[in-house]
Amino acid sequence: MPLGLVSLTVNVYFINMMQKRGLLILGLCLIFASCSLNKMAINAVSNALTGSGSTSVFTSDSDPRLVGDALPFAIKMYETLLSQNPDHQGLLLTTGSLFIMYANAFVQGPADMLDPIDYYYERYEGRERARNFYLRGYEHLNYALERRIPGFTNARVEDGTLAPLLGRLRKDDVTLLYWNVAGGLSAYSMDPFADFDLGMRLREWDAMLARAYQLDPDFNNGAIDEIYIQYYASAASEILDLDSSLAETHFERALEKTRGLAAGPYVSYATAIAIPAQDYETFRQYLEMALAIDPNDDPDNRLLNIINQRRAQHLLDTAYMHFPFLPSPYSWDWDDDFYW
Repeated sequence: MPLGLVSLTVNVYFINMMQKRGLLILGLCLIFASCSLNKMAINAVSNALTGSGSTSVFTSDSDPRLVGDALPFAIKMYETLLSQNPDHQGLLLTTGSLFIMYANAFVQGPADMLDPIDYYYERYEGRERARNFYLRGYEHLNYALERRIPGFTNARVEDGTLAPLLGRLRKDDVTLLYWNVAGGLSAYSMDPFADFDLGMRLREWDAMLARAYQLDPDFNNGAIDEIYIQYYASAASEILDLDSSLAETHFERALEKTRGLAAGPYVSYATAIAIPAQDYETFRQYLEMALAIDPNDDPDNRLLNIINQRRAQHLLDTAYMHFPFLPSPYSWDWDDDFYW
């Protein structure tokens, strides 16, 4: 079973990262339109756009299409800044994570909802496009880690070179670790056989995720737990001979940390655990619980919950594709409908 980390699930961390964008976007556009920036000015703008913010204009929005249409502009804006300030840690993290967020919520998500028979080519193209965005984000984040600790990207678990470098990381580095692993695993999950080099990174990602969880187990209200739900139930877990029962443990922790106000953990469990187990009752129950959440109960996460609830409804509507024993709307009685 492919990793399916796209229930990253438009991950919980989508929230705080998007809170860092605001009206400064408009100001930056005016600056670029009026003059060229020197190094000091570029650093000032870079710091301002990647520092802590207070607005939730994106994540509190109730219209995913509006946000989805706005994100490509934001990504290109950050890439423009990054071209002038290529070693800025904040820009590398923000640009890389935005690529991954956009690919997850607005490229792969819609592609996965297309009928795999009637829209086979459109679905394939959408998933390939998402994979390319994941890789672009992953490259930025890899470079950020290398700049943070030289030698990191070539360090390996097997030869013992990665462990001491991970030991140098601190709680402030969890965000960078999280997005690096999220981008790599997401790209890998799209086609585990497409890139041999990505597959060779599984042990490194496992160690990086474990270190991030050790440093900050409550990171963004259970964001790492939500990755772990799918991670421990995936093919990657089998390759690394991990304990798949830990998926259940992290599901319970995710529910606790999100206070039951997030649809993501329910959708992750339904797709990563209930479908492989062919447990339709749990699949249906958890997706209905995801749909029962009122997005307005957690305004800062409204957009995330709306997107996940759309996915939950789609999964319920197409459950026959995942559970062969369910009646399909495409089935018919040959005795009645087939004529010579």
